[in-house]
Amino acid sequence: MLTINNIGTINSQYTNNIFIMSLQATSVTTAPIAGQKPGTSGLRKKTKEFMTPNYLENFVQAAYDSIKESGTDVSQGSLLIGGDGRYFNPEAIQTIIKMGVANGVKRMWVGENGLMSTPAVSATIREKGPVWQKAFGAFILTASHNPGGPEEDFGIKYNCENGGPAPDEMTDAIYDKTTKIGTYNICKDFPDIDISKVGITTVAEGSDVVSVEVISATESHVNLLKTIFDFGAIKALLDRPDFSMVYDSMHGVNGPYAKEVMCNQLGQSEDVLMNAVPKEDFNGGHADPNLTYAKELVAIMGLNRKGEIIDTGDKAVPSFGAAADGDGDRNMILGTKFFVSPSDSLAIIAANANAIPFFKEQGGLKAVARSMPTSGAVDLVAKDLGFDLFETPTGWKYFGNLMDSKAIYKGKDYTPFICGEESFGTGSDHVREKDGIWAVLAWLAILADANKDASKPLVTVEDITTAHWKKYGRNYYCRWDFEGVDKSKAEAMMAKMVSEFEGNTGKKVGSYEISKADDFAYTDPVDGSFAAGKGIRFLMACGSRVIFRLSGTAGSGATVRMYIEQYEAEKIGSVASEALSGLVRVALDLSAIKEFIGTEEPTVIT
Repeated sequence: MLTINNIGTINSQYTNNIFIMSLQATSVTTAPIAGQKPGTSGLRKKTKEFMTPNYLENFVQAAYDSIKESGTDVSQGSLLIGGDGRYFNPEAIQTIIKMGVANGVKRMWVGENGLMSTPAVSATIREKGPVWQKAFGAFILTASHNPGGPEEDFGIKYNCENGGPAPDEMTDAIYDKTTKIGTYNICKDFPDIDISKVGITTVAEGSDVVSVEVISATESHVNLLKTIFDFGAIKALLDRPDFSMVYDSMHGVNGPYAKEVMCNQLGQSEDVLMNAVPKEDFNGGHADPNLTYAKELVAIMGLNRKGEIIDTGDKAVPSFGAAADGDGDRNMILGTKFFVSPSDSLAIIAANANAIPFFKEQGGLKAVARSMPTSGAVDLVAKDLGFDLFETPTGWKYFGNLMDSKAIYKGKDYTPFICGEESFGTGSDHVREKDGIWAVLAWLAILADANKDASKPLVTVEDITTAHWKKYGRNYYCRWDFEGVDKSKAEAMMAKMVSEFEGNTGKKVGSYEISKADDFAYTDPVDGSFAAGKGIRFLMACGSRVIFRLSGTAGSGATVRMYIEQYEAEKIGSVASEALSGLVRVALDLSAIKEFIGTEEPTVIT
């Protein structure tokens, strides 16, 4: 092997290495490994399981085969690779690169330090050029909001050329191949790439050339965000002496993005950042932006894990607080001693979309969508403002189809488009993933628009939310998560509720009457695909709802999610836990959850 280092170096921060060596692929014998079926957001398992012989390799080979069989020419364009920085990411990246070479990929982009948030992956696929180098897809190494570390969770998913998660037909094909695999291909001699430095490594054997470029993790995404929002107006808000904020990245991948946007672009001191250094185990925490796990931020904002106000003594409470999850696609929004539920956040952003240039300059918002478990707060906005409205199963890929209705399917154009899930995910058609920092900037844009006159008292997060409730009424809402429960018992509980649909329809329970009990199904209005078994629903005659789902994103065990919603047109000032207490009791009884999993006490309440 001939190595030529630093040929044509652009600057001291950019390296350019050339290797003349064999690119011969090796076919390694393997066998199927059970359980490699992707969930709503890819394959997630314990890290140690991913590190067992051939586990990662089997899944990646199945993915490469499925990508090529879908009609993608992997020798053209680029493959993007990045992740949330969790334990085992660096090793997995090297494996994916070497297998990519053996499977015919000629150009790969890797996020600096192996980092790239999920929304940044989508933005980079969609925005980074030149056209002849554009990415045909990406591997994202993340288990999202799940804990990281050698004893915790790891994950991988594939996103397609539109920047969105692989559709069901591709993930089904990948899984099918994992059940039949006999060999995988890898270029064992391909050099390990130094992913800590921006630069390009070129490896050549005769006329066969492969390049791996380490790129800025933040550049494409931040440049896109700057076209969406009025950074000048947001900076004017942030610079007000009566405004303060804190942004908790929970030691996930969002830290570099928060620093670039808040400090380098908007001129704020690093004091606004919390836990902004990515760590492979998220510093031992659970990088899930909710009232339970973002407890440090929640306490600073003057609340407890139930969203109740606590005594902060003489400590000043910031005007605005936000948090991100491990891979940067989720968000939590807080005001001074005030929590904004994700469902309300979605509705408020939609109602105030014209405060954001991306929407106003395209003639205004056209359509909104929510996952089925998300409250109907945004439905009221859609009805009032004449937006098209969609209720989908949980999973961002369903929103992606609606965004691409015209561009890919030659159907109706629903863009500009805003969508969200109750699980702290919000976004728009600027990318094909939920986008945590986008949601934070959306709220700052709304606050900036409401505070144009700096001589007047600050209009707060609570003021904006309360005004919204006064106009539209309030959808009292909560979600209870029962994490790490026995999967077979959880499935038995769900089966029991299904078996009782007929008997429960029309039944009086507490002060409620069940008008309908079913298991949510969805026919995609864009491509006609059908999805069933997406959540058990008890729809009350008064419009209230009780919903149960088994989560597909946990690394081990099962997570039972219980959703409670009750609409009030006028009684908007109650504490949510008190307003919902009667319906919560009904839900616990309908499910007989204590009988099946042994407790009625949730792990997390949001």
